[in-house]
Amino acid sequence: MMISPEGYYEFELKGKSEAEIMKEIRSLKRTIGKLKTTMEHPDYVSIIDPSEDVQLWCTRMYLERAIQALEEVGGTYTPTKAELKSTAFDNNIDFIHKITFEIGGFCQGMNRYVFDFAEDKAKCFVSDWLAEPEEKPMDMDKEELLSGIRELHIGEWRRHYTLKRFGYMVIDGTQWEFKIEYSNGAKPECYDGDNAYPYNFSKFLELFGLENEIDYDEDEDE
Repeated sequence: MMISPEGYYEFELKGKSEAEIMKEIRSLKRTIGKLKTTMEHPDYVSIIDPSEDVQLWCTRMYLERAIQALEEVGGTYTPTKAELKSTAFDNNIDFIHKITFEIGGFCQGMNRYVFDFAEDKAKCFVSDWLAEPEEKPMDMDKEELLSGIRELHIGEWRRHYTLKRFGYMVIDGTQWEFKIEYSNGAKPECYDGDNAYPYNFSKFLELFGLENEIDYDEDEDE
């Protein structure tokens, strides 16, 4: 059972010095990193309660409360380069103009999904490697999609996902690419993977209404 951020403060942070709180902050960040790595492993199956996903959600809140506690005792938190990159991504979310997502492989071909945010209601255009693009109805409006993107913490994603970091080698299989373009002149963001995926990839597919259209399997060609 996970406790609330204030409960966490009472048990772990209250009365501690700046140095002690900083030590706790570093511990929380290591925990977040380990949880992501666990969920990104090709053999990952959640068998604990609360799940790694719930633990990650709670640990993020604990980290926010710990940083607040640091400031309350007169300390200053200095974000890392990775955290600054994530913050910059979040600051540009409202300026997303177009999202292009491609997924597939040599045998099954590539599916391409283009989400146009130019108007108040986002539009989705779908095509495979042979067909012309067709518009696909969307259940969510533009603001709902942008809010969902914010909750995915995409700014924390790796630029490239591969099974090599886990000692696996897969021939063919599934590749994917995700590109975000902005209307404010910000540089486009690109992420991709080869039979490997971010820890919350299923939530990403669900947000864009693709969970029933895409069948990806990390282990299909091992």
